[in-house]
Amino acid sequence: MAEQKTSGNAFKEAVCIDAGRIYDSCSDKDCLEDLQVYFTESEQAKIDRALSVKAKSVEVLNVFLEVEPIPFNRGFYSVDMTFYFLVNLAAYYTPVSTADTVTGIAFFSKKVILYGSEGNVKVFSSEMPFGGNGNVSDSPRAVVQAVTPIVLSSRVADSCECECGCCELNFPECVSSCFNGNFVVPNGGRKVLLTLGLFTIVQLERRVQMLIPAYDFCIPGKECVTTTDDPCEVFKHIKFPTNEFFPPRLEETDNIGVCSCGCG
Repeated sequence: MAEQKTSGNAFKEAVCIDAGRIYDSCSDKDCLEDLQVYFTESEQAKIDRALSVKAKSVEVLNVFLEVEPIPFNRGFYSVDMTFYFLVNLAAYYTPVSTADTVTGIAFFSKKVILYGSEGNVKVFSSEMPFGGNGNVSDSPRAVVQAVTPIVLSSRVADSCECECGCCELNFPECVSSCFNGNFVVPNGGRKVLLTLGLFTIVQLERRVQMLIPAYDFCIPGKECVTTTDDPCEVFKHIKFPTNEFFPPRLEETDNIGVCSCGCG
């Protein structure tokens, strides 16, 4: 039976829950220098005529994750991530012209290594369709959290002519479906380069049954082991925005919006 405790601020009851236990996690901040932005044919034509550009907004459109076990290092996994950024730019054709809005995609890939323990079970539940083969959970589940990237710089530059001509780019359907037209590689025209600051938290978790009390947020205490190098010096000194990932507790909100007269 669950232990009962009522004294002070201790938990009242310990219950058994089925939840995703985080076996390992890491936080990171990456300075992504000179990421190329890709456009559809109609948008690329605007960039080719642009004298200068200014980034209006950048957001994480999607992240694709792949988890693979590390050979000869049991329990450890590599997490391959590809971030897709939705980029909104203001393109200027003359120094005094009205800006034209242009939208494109930039992407960035990285890899981290985390401990995810070992397991080899099939999970069946009443929520699965009849005749399902179960969910093989030999590998842990990877989760990545990211705040809105910080735009550090944006510029246009001349692109080299491709030997293959103006080739099309193939992005995942869930990414390319947000646009009309096919994405192309600039062929002797203009290209846009962005420098972004990106904060992320990566976690490996498994479904387990636990008997636990809840106390406070669990914040990673180490940096990711990543393959990216040469971070920007300015970006190194920006404090990690913990409050963006973990909302404040009730006692930290100064009772804003709390009605003490019972009016709800």
